Amino acid sequence: MGSLSEMFLGFIADWGYLAVAVLMGMENACIPIPSELILGFAGYLIFAGQMTFSGALWYGMVGGILGSWFAYEVGRRGGRSFVDKYGHYFLIKKSHVDLAQNWFDKYGIKAVFFSRMLPVVRTFISLPAGFAHVDFKKFTIYTILGSLPWTALILWAGMFLGESWKYLLKIGHEASIAFVVICVVGAAVWYFCYHKKQKKRHLK
Repeated sequence: MGSLSEMFLGFIADWGYLAVAVLMGMENACIPIPSELILGFAGYLIFAGQMTFSGALWYGMVGGILGSWFAYEVGRRGGRSFVDKYGHYFLIKKSHVDLAQNWFDKYGIKAVFFSRMLPVVRTFISLPAGFAHVDFKKFTIYTILGSLPWTALILWAGMFLGESWKYLLKIGHEASIAFVVICVVGAAVWYFCYHKKQKKRHLK
C-alpha cells in the first residue's frame, strides 16, 4: 500500500466519521481515491468497535452527495472544455471522463444510478450529467439511490472481512461488476413476477 493510501488511513483513524465524509466527498468530486479504501477501512473500524455502521453509512453518503454536487456544478458551469483544459491539475484523466460520457450518452440520466456501482465511472459520472444540465433534483435522487447500496455493501464487506479488509482493494472492481449483475437480475426477476401477478389479476 502506497504512502498516500497510508496517509488517508491515518486521516480516517484520527478523525473518524469526518474523515470518511471528506474523503468520500473528494472521491465523488473526481479526485481518484478508491472508495474501497475509504469504506473498506471504515468497515474494519466498525468491526473493531471504533465506528457504528449507521454512522459510517450516514457520513459516507453525505460526503459522497456533496462531492457529486460539486462535480455536477463544475460540469454544468464549466462544460467539457473547462474540464479538458484544467482537469489534469486535479488528476482527472480525459479517458475517464470519456468513459463516463459514453455511459451517459448511452443511458441518459439513468446512468447516474447504475454507474454509482461501477469502477471508475462512478467517480466521474457527475461531470457529463452537469454538461447536459440534467434536472438537479433527479440527479440527486439517482445519486442517492445508486450510492446507498454500494456504500452499505463496501462497509459491510470491510466489517465482514475484519483484519483482512485490504482484500477489497484487490477485488473491488470485480465486486462492483458482480453487484451490478446481481441487481440487474434481481430487478428483472421482480419485474417479471410483478407483471405475471398483474396479468393473473386481469384474467380473474
